Amino acid sequence: MTTTPRELPDATLVNQEGKSIRLRDSLGKFVVIYFYPKAMTPGCTTQACLIRDADDALSHMNVVTYGISPDAPQALKKFRLRDNLPFDLLSDSDTKLAQSFGSWVEKQMYGRTYMGMSRDVFVFGPDGALIGERRKIAPADHVHFVKSVVNGSISS
Repeated sequence: MTTTPRELPDATLVNQEGKSIRLRDSLGKFVVIYFYPKAMTPGCTTQACLIRDADDALSHMNVVTYGISPDAPQALKKFRLRDNLPFDLLSDSDTKLAQSFGSWVEKQMYGRTYMGMSRDVFVFGPDGALIGERRKIAPADHVHFVKSVVNGSISS
């Protein structure tokens, strides 16, 4: 079983515009990485739109968010434009980053077993250390979880 990285990985993924984004370039801020199954599906849309709606508050808390899925950049671009998302969506098309976090998992639906992305959230402090994680998070719980982890980190 893969364990969660204890610090922000030095990984580079392609965003919705085809631009390479190096995660560690965001050190100095709280970095939120969330893995989600598929762009423009109901649960993923709910989660992304709730993050969008909290963007001002999260920005004031010095938080940068990256949504990561196995979708191609073109699908991510459509998703971002359709829902006016203010954060980068990153393509993990080979699922290597998700695998390193243990977020590429075996799933079952309608009696069929397959590999897919788990809805997981990881919060890293400004120094790159992991300060919070939530596996299989409900879309509606994402923002509250991130705020509570960051606020807890700031006050300690």
